[in-house]
Amino acid sequence: MTRAYQSINAAKAAANRLRTDRADRGEPISHAQSLERIAKTSGFRDWNTMAAAIGQNGWNAGDRVTGRYLSHAFAGRIVTATTPENGWQSVEIALDHPIDVVTSEKFSNNRSRLFGAVGPKGHSNERTSDGLPQLIIDL
Repeated sequence: MTRAYQSINAAKAAANRLRTDRADRGEPISHAQSLERIAKTSGFRDWNTMAAAIGQNGWNAGDRVTGRYLSHAFAGRIVTATTPENGWQSVEIALDHPIDVVTSEKFSNNRSRLFGAVGPKGHSNERTSDGLPQLIIDL
């Protein structure tokens, strides 16, 4: 069965899920093996051929993503994404459900959209006071 991935990140996420599923069944495979299997099930000879065909596009408008913003879990859809430059791109994410980004019990600030610049590892350069990236998109 052929599966079309719209971005390298989506294909890598599928490979990570495959590795996790196999490990849970007691049949672990390496990262490289999971990438190769995703490529073959997508109709490509190998991972390098698939990666070249998809291109290093990062995230694209319409991609479904999950991650953390200011340590709050989120799920949503990429609304806009710039072309990656040196692996970094700006994204706008429409959240499935608003998240309250304030830790105070006295008031709240619900966000339904997130904006940020993320690198090839899926996180922003900006950090919270405890040193974690402000925005993390799961690969």
